[in-house]
Amino acid sequence: MTTLTITAARAELPRLVDRVQAGQEVTLTRHGEPVAVIVRPDIIRRYRRADVWTEADTLESRLESSWHRPLTDGSLSPSRADELVAAIRAERDER
Repeated sequence: MTTLTITAARAELPRLVDRVQAGQEVTLTRHGEPVAVIVRPDIIRRYRRADVWTEADTLESRLESSWHRPLTDGSLSPSRADELVAAIRAERDER
């Protein structure tokens, strides 16, 4: 991974884009601190997919652990369950 200051990146932007296109990741710094990473779009998608799989695994383990626990009295009513499902679907559709 290459590290450049923002000033240096600005000066060599065309070459920088070529390097990223070739598969390099470039970290941009400001005052010595990393502030951004430039990567190809397919790399970002790969990172996002990894996060989704991690979340799915967490959800699966939570579902499995709750599967064998009985619902308590005063549990979720059918109408409240419908409301929650509708809210989840609406949020999913916004993405």
